[in-house]
Amino acid sequence: MKITIVGAGPAGLYAAILLRRARPDLEIEVLEQNAPDATFGFGVVFSDEALGFLKADDPQTADLIEPHMMRWSDIHVVHKGRRIAIDGVGFAGIGRLQLLQLLQDRAAALGITPRYHARLDDPLTLDADIVIGADGLNSVVRASGNFSEEMSYQSNRFVWYGANCEFDALTQSFVDTRFGPMNAHHYSYGKGRATFIIEMDAATFAQSGVEEMPEPEYRKLCEDCFADVLGDARLIPNNSQWRQFPNLSCGNWFDGNRVLVGDALHTAHFSIGSGTRLALEDVIALVRALVVSDWNVASALPAYQAARQPILAKIVGAARRSADWYDQFGAHMALDPAPFAVSYIRRAGRISDERLRAMAPRFCAQMAQEGAM
Repeated sequence: MKITIVGAGPAGLYAAILLRRARPDLEIEVLEQNAPDATFGFGVVFSDEALGFLKADDPQTADLIEPHMMRWSDIHVVHKGRRIAIDGVGFAGIGRLQLLQLLQDRAAALGITPRYHARLDDPLTLDADIVIGADGLNSVVRASGNFSEEMSYQSNRFVWYGANCEFDALTQSFVDTRFGPMNAHHYSYGKGRATFIIEMDAATFAQSGVEEMPEPEYRKLCEDCFADVLGDARLIPNNSQWRQFPNLSCGNWFDGNRVLVGDALHTAHFSIGSGTRLALEDVIALVRALVVSDWNVASALPAYQAARQPILAKIVGAARRSADWYDQFGAHMALDPAPFAVSYIRRAGRISDERLRAMAPRFCAQMAQEGAM
C-alpha cells in the first residue's frame, strides 16, 4: 500500500511517523515544495492538555519534544497599565523551526525522508492508494477536489513577528496608541526569543498608514507603539505581512482517495493557540480510522470525518468566538482592568464560573474582591 503525503510541515511529518509506526510495510512518500528549513512564524504553543494527548498517544515523540519547551502556568493580561495574572492556565512554547527539525529527525529514524523542492501541480496524477493533503491553507490537494470549502475573514489586521527577548508568561498587552487601540500576543519559545503578534482593528489600521509603508518602516512603528513592552528588544521579521485571519472549513473531508488534515482542512484563530495541536490530532484520528478499518480506504475516510468532525467543531467554534472578541477588543478596552480580564478569559464561551474557580482560584478570588465577578 502506498500513501503520499503532500506537505512536510508538522502535520505531514507526524502523519508519516504515525503511519510508519502503525504499519511498517507501508510505502510512504512525503512531498514538500519548500526547503527543509522553510517555515513562517516563530514559536508554537501547546496547552498542558494538548501535551497530555500527545504523550498518551505517542510518548516517544512527546519525550523528544518536551525537553526543548519553555513552560509557564499563568496568562498575563495588561490593560491601562495594570498587569493581571490568570493562574492555572498551563502552556509550553517551542520554536516552530525546532519543532520541524525534531519531527524531521524522528521521521528519518523511521526511514522517511521527504522530497523537498517537489512542487505538485496536479494531485490527480499521483500514483497512491491514499493522498493526504497536509499542505496548509493554500492546499493544492483541496483545490483538486470537491471538499465543500467555505472561507471568510476576520476584520482585524495582524502581523506576525519575533522578538529578541523573553517574557515571563504568555501575555496579552492592550495599548491605546495615537492611531487607536492595538494588542500584542507575546510569549517566549526559546532562550532570548519570543513570538510577538500585533493586532489592530480596521480603523486603527487605516489611521496608522501601515498599509502604505515598507516592512522596515511599519516594524519601527510597531516597536514605538509597544516600547514599554519590548524595552530594549527589537522585532524580528519573517514574511511579516499584514493579514486578516482566514476562517476555513470544509463540508467534505475527503474526495475519493484524497483526504485533508490541519490547515488544509480548517483554521482556528491563533488567540486560542491550537492550530498545530488540531493538526496533530487530525492525524491521530485519521491513522486510527485506517487501523480500525483494516486499511480499507473506502470505509476509513468516512469514519475519520464522522469521528473527528464533532470534536473539532467544538474547538473551532470556541476559536471563532475568541476571534470575534478580538475583532471588538477596542470596545472592550473601555472596561476597567479587572472586568476586562474577566471578559478576556471568558471570550470563547467555554469556561463556566465553576470551572474558572477550579482552574484559577487566585484570579477568581482577586476578581471577586474587586467586584468583577
